[in-house]
Amino acid sequence: MPPAEALRFERDAVIAWRDGRIEAFGAAAEILPRLPPATPVTHFERALIVPGFVDCHVHYPQMPIIGAGGHPLLEWLERYTFPAEQAFMDEGYARKVARSFLRELMRNGTTTAAVFCTVHAVSAEALFAEAEPTGLRIVAGKCLMDRNAPAALSDTAQRGYDESKALIERWHGRGRLGYAVTPRFVASSTPAQLEAAAALWRGHPGTLLQSHLAENVDEVAWVRSLFPECTDYVDVFDRFGLLGRGAIHGHGVHLSERERARLAESTTALAHCPTSNFFLGSGLFDLAAAKRRNVPIPVGLATDVGAGTTLSMLATMGAASRVAQMRGNPLDPVQALWLATAGAAQALTLEDRVGDLAPGLDADVVVLDLAATPLLTERMSRVEDIGDMLAVLSTLGDDRCVRATYAAGMPVWSRQESPAEAQ
Repeated sequence: MPPAEALRFERDAVIAWRDGRIEAFGAAAEILPRLPPATPVTHFERALIVPGFVDCHVHYPQMPIIGAGGHPLLEWLERYTFPAEQAFMDEGYARKVARSFLRELMRNGTTTAAVFCTVHAVSAEALFAEAEPTGLRIVAGKCLMDRNAPAALSDTAQRGYDESKALIERWHGRGRLGYAVTPRFVASSTPAQLEAAAALWRGHPGTLLQSHLAENVDEVAWVRSLFPECTDYVDVFDRFGLLGRGAIHGHGVHLSERERARLAESTTALAHCPTSNFFLGSGLFDLAAAKRRNVPIPVGLATDVGAGTTLSMLATMGAASRVAQMRGNPLDPVQALWLATAGAAQALTLEDRVGDLAPGLDADVVVLDLAATPLLTERMSRVEDIGDMLAVLSTLGDDRCVRATYAAGMPVWSRQESPAEAQ
């Protein structure tokens, strides 16, 4: 979306909400006189108020292995991820990590996330149970894996279907929770399981479908050997009915033009995971190629923790900008913010609920502190416009910049004073 269409900026603004929904947004001089006399008003100085961030691809069970590096994707999965995920058969452990994960989302201003659990149904139960009282919008699913995985992380096509169906019936649409049918990637599922995943998704309207796609060159070659009858990686998803609106696939780094055209035609979304792609050396996602077409591919930003190195969407915006620079197609900072909010909401088919400050949407709001650190304070004294401000925030910003987070109008995170003010 062009920067001029991606942002509405008010220098002195008011956001008013009632019962978790935004009722008004605009200039303070226009909104304040219209509010009932007893309306409580919270005022923030030296702050920028934006929609709650939307992380459209993240693994909560991988929080314990953030920073475990030195290997490309397939080796990294074998050495670090699969051993770590086996612990999530224990509900107590899963709930402990889920609580920590959700707290980190709130500290970083993320109010909506699409989350991968492990193959264990209890890992999804734990996340949903911990997320429900927070008011965050969490879409999640247990991984489907019935081949090319350790025995402790393997299900069967039938058990994966049955457990996922039970989770959908228990949690989908409960409060702000939603379910995503989650075949990890096509190399870890048999054709029978991919068919079952499609049946689950199509049989439960409103659920999402999440997986991984063309992240690493060795992975792409492996998928080609497993599905020699398919034209390419996207064709595997296509043949099993796993493309379409409501499907979001992580990475999409190594795609042909034919594959991009098919994703666009089917309105299948991609999650751009720049810090993960840097960390594992997977490659540089071509955002310009995804968007350079009559019908662009829906794309949202994502942290992809734990191969991703941060849960901060501000830092992820900065990483996406660096990828775009290296690709020779600079990313406007306004567009980076759009990808982390409205664009990611669109990728998750949630644009009618989150991602903007428009009346009628959920009151998911983040207050960013423009004086969070001495360096940020100094640099902000020299910004010229909102674009410059966003560029600085995405370069220097992280969780320290989040002064307050509201989910559906309820305060879920608050820092009473900025570090710069405390000195």
